[in-house]
Amino acid sequence: MLRIAVQSKGRLYEDTMALLAEAGIKVSSSKRTLLVQSSNFPVEILYLRDDDIPQSVATGVADLGIVGENEFEERGYKADVVRRLGFSKCRLSLAVPKAEEYNGLEWFQNKKIATSYPEILQRFLDKNGINAEIHVITGSVEISPGIGLADAIFDIVSSGSTLVSNNLREVEVVMKSEALLIGDPKMTDEKREVLQELLFRIEAVKAAEDKKYVLMNVPADKLDEVIKVLPGAKSPTVMPLATPGWNSVHTVIDEKSFWQIITQLKELGAEGILVIPIEKMIP
Repeated sequence: MLRIAVQSKGRLYEDTMALLAEAGIKVSSSKRTLLVQSSNFPVEILYLRDDDIPQSVATGVADLGIVGENEFEERGYKADVVRRLGFSKCRLSLAVPKAEEYNGLEWFQNKKIATSYPEILQRFLDKNGINAEIHVITGSVEISPGIGLADAIFDIVSSGSTLVSNNLREVEVVMKSEALLIGDPKMTDEKREVLQELLFRIEAVKAAEDKKYVLMNVPADKLDEVIKVLPGAKSPTVMPLATPGWNSVHTVIDEKSFWQIITQLKELGAEGILVIPIEKMIP
């Protein structure tokens, strides 16, 4: 049985549990129990603080972990990155008070920077030849400049609204982060077999993200032109309709190009366009 370390609360917890549910893995969401076994798949979930997950995997306490890339890089424990999961995206950035005139990294020379990520920040400063004092804070980093504790901050940024509310502005993006599935390099062959089945399910879920299944009726004399504008997974499915001179065309379209393609299809005479969300796509 695989043991997966998962963050016990927050956005990463919610995204992780949603992924497991989409993959058909039933797990109790009760946070009163530290270790919960799935009722229909050979995995158990170990609920931990996010900063404890890399160590738990590196030391073999857990076989897998789902953790933010920022925490994985900060902790520095050795584990395999099994798959990038594409959710819980954020960035680690340097921010300064809005009133400051910022002209580049030299601004940080001999300044005091508050952060919860001293290791990542120190590597960045060393790489760029910046000598600054790092003040480690585990709580609300963004208030530090306002109370005179630091000149600037280095922290997670998602929407940027927290910076704005504290009169700060983002000036340098140091790294981008997303959820990672990390694994114990010493995992047994038996557990790796379970991991492969888990990855198969995750791939099916991720492949369906931001995709729509589209059905439409197309005049036979416009069929070739319609097929040329369709970026389907493979060749679209074409079936003749009972009405002479018409065909039904089925394909898959990415969400990001959806409206542009739909407009082209309508201009080519496509009618009765039906759009259906895709739950899973098996490679």
